[in-house]
Amino acid sequence: MRCEAPSVRVTVFANTSTHGNEVVRVTRFVIDSGVALQLVGGSHVVSSEHELLAPTLLRSQTLSALHEAVQRGELTADVAHERLDRIRRLPIRLLGDAVLRRRAWDLADRLGWASTYDAEYVALTQLQADALVTADRALAEAVADIVRTATITDLI
Repeated sequence: MRCEAPSVRVTVFANTSTHGNEVVRVTRFVIDSGVALQLVGGSHVVSSEHELLAPTLLRSQTLSALHEAVQRGELTADVAHERLDRIRRLPIRLLGDAVLRRRAWDLADRLGWASTYDAEYVALTQLQADALVTADRALAEAVADIVRTATITDLI
């Protein structure tokens, strides 16, 4: 499915489990660093029906992005540190095993990418999730034939 615009909603396949007598639908979303920053920069609350995943790379990317924003004068250091604390408190399962790294390498080769950063998010989506949530339109379009993509509105 091709993501034509950041507001396009997609259908994802949810995993089901039982909790007592109730069937609970859990959708696993991989979120990229831009989405993590959007979640903590606003008043977004992720639905309890979703599980968030990300490669361990997310920590470094959000740290760097917030530091750069401080250096550009867009945020104060106190606000950046508060957002880092909020990111640490997000219920994100961080993964980064050898299988993920190998898949990311292969995807970067396949897509002609010099960097494996975005490929880690795509690889994790292939291996563990129902969809990749990104605000990066170019990334969503580049991987539309490889993984399902979604937007931040699908999380809330």
